[in-house]
Amino acid sequence: MQAHFSLAFPKIPGRDGAGVIDQIGEGITGLSVSDKVCVAADPTRSGTYAEVIVCASSRLVKKPPNLSTSQAAALLQPGVSAWIPMCRTATLSEGMSVLIHGGAGAVGSQMIQLARHLGLNVTTTCRAQNIDYVLGLGAHRAVAYDRDDFGLLRHIDIVFDLIGGETHARSYQVLKAGGQLIYLTAMPFENQAEKYGVTVTRAMISDAPKALHAVSQLPAEGVLTPGVMATLPLAAAADAHCHVDAGQVMRGRIVLNMEDGG
Repeated sequence: MQAHFSLAFPKIPGRDGAGVIDQIGEGITGLSVSDKVCVAADPTRSGTYAEVIVCASSRLVKKPPNLSTSQAAALLQPGVSAWIPMCRTATLSEGMSVLIHGGAGAVGSQMIQLARHLGLNVTTTCRAQNIDYVLGLGAHRAVAYDRDDFGLLRHIDIVFDLIGGETHARSYQVLKAGGQLIYLTAMPFENQAEKYGVTVTRAMISDAPKALHAVSQLPAEGVLTPGVMATLPLAAAADAHCHVDAGQVMRGRIVLNMEDGG
C-alpha cells in the first residue's frame, strides 16, 4: 500500500468501525447526534483503534439495523472491496460462472454473497477446513487450495483475484477465451492477457460516499452479512495482529471492542 499513500507517525490504525455520533459539526445534513453509524476512516489519518475519533461526514453511513455492532464494524471496507469489482468493474450477466479467490476472508466472503445474489454460478478457493463455511455463504463449489488444484477448472467467465502472485498467474488457464480477470491491489504479477485472449482489469477501490451507501443497503436487503471471526478487547489489539501474521484469521475479521473490554 506504500505505493498509494504515505502515513504520518505515530499512527492509530484501523480502517473500519461502528459507533454512535457524539458531536456533529455545523451544516451537516442527514446525520444527527446519537445516530448509530458505520465509519470508513481516512487511511492517512487517525484510525478506529480508539474510543473516539473525528471523521468527515462523507465517511459515515447509518448502521444497518439488522447487524450487530461487531458485524457493522466489519462491513464497509470489505464490502466496498467486494461491491466495486463485482458491480462497477466486471461486465456481468446472470448465469455467468465466476471464481473468487480467498472466499473465506473478509472481502471474499462478502463477494460470494453478492455474487450469489446477482445470479452468478460461484466457485471459490479457500482452505480445506473452510469448505463448509463458504458453501454456507452461497458458493456452488469450493476448491481447497491447500489440498486440491484450482488450475484444473476450465471455462470460467470471470476470476476475481484477491491474492495476486502465483495465484494470479495460474488463474489465466481457468478462464474461457474472452474471459475477465478482475484484480485488487495485490502481490506483483505478470499481465498475460494477450497470451490467453482475456481482459485483465484492476478494480479501483475507494471510499466514495456512493459506494459506502450502496454497501450499507445490502445487509438490510438480506444480500450479505459481514463475517466476524472473533471479538477482542482493544487491549488485545497486538494479539489480534499476531493471529493475523500467523495465518490464524481464516474467516472474516477480528473486531476490537472499545466499550466493555469483552
